Amino acid sequence: MFARTFFRFPTLLGSVIPSSRFLVNDLLNQIRWEKALVIVEYGPGVGTITQEILKRMRPDAELVAIELNEEFVTFLRNKIADPRLHAVHASAREVRNVLYRELGQPRADYIVSGIPYSTIPEAVRWEILEESRQLLQPEGALLLYQFTQTVLPYLRASFSDVKQSFQLLNIMPARIFYCTP
Repeated sequence: MFARTFFRFPTLLGSVIPSSRFLVNDLLNQIRWEKALVIVEYGPGVGTITQEILKRMRPDAELVAIELNEEFVTFLRNKIADPRLHAVHASAREVRNVLYRELGQPRADYIVSGIPYSTIPEAVRWEILEESRQLLQPEGALLLYQFTQTVLPYLRASFSDVKQSFQLLNIMPARIFYCTP
């Protein structure tokens, strides 16, 4: 389903195959799981990262997974039977409204993102990053991975601190960004 969707809607997905376990571990190892109660994921796709987040989350934490592809949302709802997961068909630019509607929460501890910022129109890119920064707790972070550096100037303009790392062991090596408000 992931590959089929990539070929039908290539701008919605950054890659033809899901992320490697090495990339997922590098990304998620940056989260302080003992403190994370509200996590948001942009672009969960078929749930590769979603399932790992749920494995690591506290029992009382909640995950809101925001996905533009309705087929993926249905797939996640049917595949993952975890009451902490809220799979929502929406755009990341609506994140604050979605989080409040789903959980009654005004803030998130972490946002994990795999959406391909390089294919998103510039105005929407700015809107997503601004909404993300405003949604995060002061000690929270936006964690994202990308296959290009296109998003870096936008991250630097939107967040007070942006750290980078790189994961070679992924089909299409990936850049990992850790951004704090």
